Amino acid sequence: MIRVLLAEDQAMVRGALSALLNLESDIEVLGSAADGESAWRELQRLKPDVLVTDIEMPGLTGLEIAQRVRRHELPVKVIIVTTFARPGFLRRALDAGVGGYLLKDAPAENLAEALRTVHRGGRAIDPQLALEAWSDADPLNDRERQVLRLAGEGHSASDIGTQLNLSHGTVRNYLSEAIGKLGAANRIEAYRLARQKGWL
Repeated sequence: MIRVLLAEDQAMVRGALSALLNLESDIEVLGSAADGESAWRELQRLKPDVLVTDIEMPGLTGLEIAQRVRRHELPVKVIIVTTFARPGFLRRALDAGVGGYLLKDAPAENLAEALRTVHRGGRAIDPQLALEAWSDADPLNDRERQVLRLAGEGHSASDIGTQLNLSHGTVRNYLSEAIGKLGAANRIEAYRLARQKGWL
């Protein structure tokens, strides 16, 4: 039996995925979570074989959960099911050790097959996205990404400095580095570009 935990913030999608997977004779859905923090708690409590998660959720994102799984060396495989067909997201998912990356508009039977493949230790990646992912490398480092995300959400350089424990000048340096690397005119344009590419 492949024991699965679902993390998805939209109740209807969560219910549909659960119903679909429970039709499979070799898959059991142990539980589900509507946000990243509860997904992380359930992961440790239920100890599933595979976590199926969305990317954008309240609290922790699916990518952040995957990074935690890797950091804590938990014996769980991660499959991301998302609407985001962005190469940058796929690259970051692969860097975080994700075993599967599927788009929500893929045929339903693809998910059960992907679960079996990933459970066996293989990879299940949307083929078109896999091609695109290697054509456009993410130029930002982790700190530039953090600073740019907060700036794009409307935080001032001082706020960002306080949140990240950095000096005002260091925040400004990270921002100007990110703007320069993205060839943007200002922080808002840089934020928008990086979001479009899936780098934030």
